[in-house]
Amino acid sequence: MNAKEKKILLIILLIAAAALIVYLAASGKFAPPSGESEGGAISIVTDGNDTAKPQDTGDGSGHTYKKFDPSTVPEYSGREYAVINSNVPFFTESDYTTEPFETYSPLDSQGRCGVAYANICRELMPTQKRGDIYMIRPSGWQHVEYDFIDGYSLYNRSHLIAHSLAGEDANERNLITGTRYMNKDGMNPFENMVGDYVKETGNHVLYRVTPVFEGKNLVCSGVLMEAFSVEDRGDGICFCVYCYNVQPGVVIDYSNGKSHLAPSTADGSDEVMTYILHTGTKKFHLPTCEHVAEIREGYRGEYTGTRTDLINMGYVPCGGCNP
Repeated sequence: MNAKEKKILLIILLIAAAALIVYLAASGKFAPPSGESEGGAISIVTDGNDTAKPQDTGDGSGHTYKKFDPSTVPEYSGREYAVINSNVPFFTESDYTTEPFETYSPLDSQGRCGVAYANICRELMPTQKRGDIYMIRPSGWQHVEYDFIDGYSLYNRSHLIAHSLAGEDANERNLITGTRYMNKDGMNPFENMVGDYVKETGNHVLYRVTPVFEGKNLVCSGVLMEAFSVEDRGDGICFCVYCYNVQPGVVIDYSNGKSHLAPSTADGSDEVMTYILHTGTKKFHLPTCEHVAEIREGYRGEYTGTRTDLINMGYVPCGGCNP
């Protein structure tokens, strides 16, 4: 074979190889690495028996959430969140990456959000103030106010991945109907923890938030929050918690978002007790609450009367002792 024939043969082989690559890519044989650019296309719902049912929307990412069983979440007992899986997130070795990404599940047939997943880093963080989000109406959205809630509104348009972490504004795939209690007291401390760590270190944090809907409910019962710092293998950030979408003093119908005062608050029949007040934060506690010791001198007060009276005075019940 002379040099010219070899050259022709080489060209033919290169063309054949290129055609094979195009075919494999079109047939889905080349899937993105787990965790690098996909992973937000699964949402968790439960059936009437609280059986976990992962829903794969077919993005081929390979992510399933069978390890997290919503039926194992303890009933709300006054604390804003519950530790899940010994506080170890459900990421796998193949998820660890330092490549920035963020993905948001498509809304399901009922307009509900699914998993939001990102690798939080300085590159994703916002460089300007948050824009308006008032035009978004998440599934189950209701505008209702109660005098005893901080800011009055029962519900916030709650970001699955906070604006402070990824800069998302009016993204309907990232906003759920969340109580003020869950948004401020449940999720916000963990969001701040991740944000502060990334700003200080410049490292990456795998971060995934999964709303959990029971049956066909339009309002989620809570959210699973997972985070893991990549470069230091979780030494800086590592948590797996479930934040309850509840509001002390309010009964919520999760099927449609409607609500009413809890019976003890509505009829004023609660008993006379002595409460410890934080006059700065306007929260009230049971005398045995562990947070009482944290109240600084000058901000501590004492009140003997009914829970309802305190709420009518503008005080909010502590989420820890749930007075």
